[in-house]
Amino acid sequence: MTAVGSGHRPDGRAPGECRDDDLDNAATGTGVVPVFQPIVSLPDRATVGFEALARWPDLPGCTPERVFDHAGATGVADELDRACITAAIDAALRSPLTKDALLSVNAEPSTSYRRIADDDLLALGHAQLTVMFEITERSPLAHPQQLLRKVSALRSDGFAVALDDVGVHPDSLALLDVVMPDVIKLDLALIQSTPTREQARTLAAVLAHHERTGAVILAEGVETEAHLEQALAVGATLGQGFFFGRPGPLGPEPTGTWSQSAPRHVPGPGIGSPFDLVAGTSPVRTARKEILTSFSRHIESQAVHAADPPMVFTALQRGEYFSGGTRDQYRMLGAICPLVAVFGEDMPTDLGAGVRGVSLDAADPVCTEWTVVALGPLNAAALIARERLDDGDRRRRDGDRRFDFVITYDRTVVAAAARSLLERMP
Repeated sequence: MTAVGSGHRPDGRAPGECRDDDLDNAATGTGVVPVFQPIVSLPDRATVGFEALARWPDLPGCTPERVFDHAGATGVADELDRACITAAIDAALRSPLTKDALLSVNAEPSTSYRRIADDDLLALGHAQLTVMFEITERSPLAHPQQLLRKVSALRSDGFAVALDDVGVHPDSLALLDVVMPDVIKLDLALIQSTPTREQARTLAAVLAHHERTGAVILAEGVETEAHLEQALAVGATLGQGFFFGRPGPLGPEPTGTWSQSAPRHVPGPGIGSPFDLVAGTSPVRTARKEILTSFSRHIESQAVHAADPPMVFTALQRGEYFSGGTRDQYRMLGAICPLVAVFGEDMPTDLGAGVRGVSLDAADPVCTEWTVVALGPLNAAALIARERLDDGDRRRRDGDRRFDFVITYDRTVVAAAARSLLERMP
């Protein structure tokens, strides 16, 4: 029997305790209740929409972080993600919210996406609301292929896409030019204190991306007038935080309106190989392998010394070519860059700490190419080459093999090449 005044609940557990069976239930979406935090236009402080957040009020010890981590560990992340999205849209449809307001819902980067053609509630939400999906910060680069296909499907269905908590992990900055978000959400750490040198570099990268693409900047964690002043100073035009309202039930109708910009044109899956992307659009030259080796080493060296290390990808045709100095160079890059991957026929998946190997089918056109791509917040460079057909039979000395090639610093082209390779990563 529980002693009177012990502070325990009638079921015998301590206040705030979250047991394994609680987590099991919560991780499938049982008991989830959406709460909504205002999204405000910073120049005039008008509410233009709400972000839906998942909570488990009957299980106060089961925080969203614990629940989502448990769902990932137990293989039910898809089920939980769908339950949270369904609960948020259902609540919004039963509220006075209209098409003029923004409803932002979170989506895990690696979970599957059910298209509006297969989900009646999502289709209704799309018709009656303006829904934006936020790609959360949890390991966005763990499964690049799933992430890119999800973003492509969301855009095809007419939804806006946001990248959440930019500034927490280098992954999110690296992904800006690949995902091309409509909205960039700055982590509260960038708003609530004087920026450190590292944070200033992050903000500079975000502002550079905003200038190139017109992506909207949203500041999270605005809790004081000083935070608001800083949010405006770093380019934010939207904001969230306790200064404007805490998460809770959907409140009064928004006082402002949200205007979604024209959907971004980002190539979807199946865009071919990197060389396919540049052939016919950039000047193609021909050089022997020894010359291309010098160019590739230059791009790799730039990545090593970059203030904000980029993602680095290389396609080496066959696994046997990942050896010697190339292997040592990429292991050095793997220690400092957010994502390093090597592609080729019979490429081992375990290439050392920080380097991911991707084995390609021999019929993949990338197996005839030699590509080095470095894409980061402040730098973009690519060497993209394809071996000439008459040189591929190895009759020539290895160093005399000839390649048609392009070197480009055009960020749009480099991002497209990176996206092509990321699509091949499991």
